[in-house]
Amino acid sequence: MSAARLRALLVDDEILARVALRQALATHADVEVVGECGNVQEAVQAIATLLPDLMFLDIQMPGGDGFSLLRAPSSEPLPLIVFTTAFAEHALQAFDANAIDYVLKPIDQARFDQAMDRVRKHWHGLHQHRGASAAHDGHYVKRISVQVGERTLVIPVGDIDWIRADDNYVRIHANGSTYLHRETLRHLCASLDPGHFLRIHRSIVVNMNRIREVHTLFQGHAEIVLHDGTRLDLSRRFRNAARSALRLR
Repeated sequence: MSAARLRALLVDDEILARVALRQALATHADVEVVGECGNVQEAVQAIATLLPDLMFLDIQMPGGDGFSLLRAPSSEPLPLIVFTTAFAEHALQAFDANAIDYVLKPIDQARFDQAMDRVRKHWHGLHQHRGASAAHDGHYVKRISVQVGERTLVIPVGDIDWIRADDNYVRIHANGSTYLHRETLRHLCASLDPGHFLRIHRSIVVNMNRIREVHTLFQGHAEIVLHDGTRLDLSRRFRNAARSALRLR
């Protein structure tokens, strides 16, 4: 299990149901609740901005059920899902939707703890897979292979200027060219050395060696300028991390 805390999002139209989830999570110190939503539309936005690792998802809600959320387009992969509902007849459909588990309301603490054990095992497995394929024993990837027509191009990560998410792909900008690569930005970030690559927006990662300037603009906006003149938005969510990594005052 990673030492990092699981970032959880609670999605339920009933306030008391969300309170019950918080109470059930109180004994799980490795979980941090980063947000609450009362409908599917709010949840779609929260996933994009908060990037949760885990989502407790009600099924029957006004304006769309929990299953419709899983079908909504997103530039980020969905978090791990635990369905929470008062209706047991949805269990099979929940597992067909690749949910980690299914918890009935009112919540039984022992059953909830069992679901959390399954979440941790799955989470641990994901990180083991990432570690085996990306960063082994502290060594991050040095090259990325991308398909260009009928040939495979190997790009040294040091040649990368910046990367932008594009649904389940990324667009890698390197040496004045752009390459479409089938991998999510979140997964690719786990393989890149954080000492050299910095996430400045939920959909943008930059090579810090390519950064020339940082501009503070009007109304609290900021941008990063690369050596080739490319201007990229530095979002509020990642500003503190950028300030620390770039030693900004």
